Amino acid sequence: MPLHVIKTDKAPAAIGPYSQAILSGPWLFVSGQIPLAPGETQLVDVDFSAQARQALKNLKEIVEAAGYDLGDVVSVDVFLTDMTRFSLFNEIYGQFFGDHKPARAVVEVKALPREAQVEVKCIACRGA
Repeated sequence: MPLHVIKTDKAPAAIGPYSQAILSGPWLFVSGQIPLAPGETQLVDVDFSAQARQALKNLKEIVEAAGYDLGDVVSVDVFLTDMTRFSLFNEIYGQFFGDHKPARAVVEVKALPREAQVEVKCIACRGA
């Protein structure tokens, strides 16, 4: 099954040797998104809410660039540098996913690239 690289200017370019996403058959694997605005190298803000919104917006833009939507997401992995922000993240996450509830894991990590407070990645599937 051929792999297709997904790339969009509506989300930040990869900051390392990886792709924004890979499409394999009906499966879309989106790399971890931190709160960088497209074309920028610095975080959007130090405010956690602003960072969470930007990371989720980046994820959404990549999903849509592949021709999918957030309703196609089957699994989400979230990395937080402070688990006390879990409830706040859930509120913001709900604004993006609405009633759709993919499988999800949230883990606390010591650090993230560029000193981000949040990183989000997902897997989506259509027509399998």
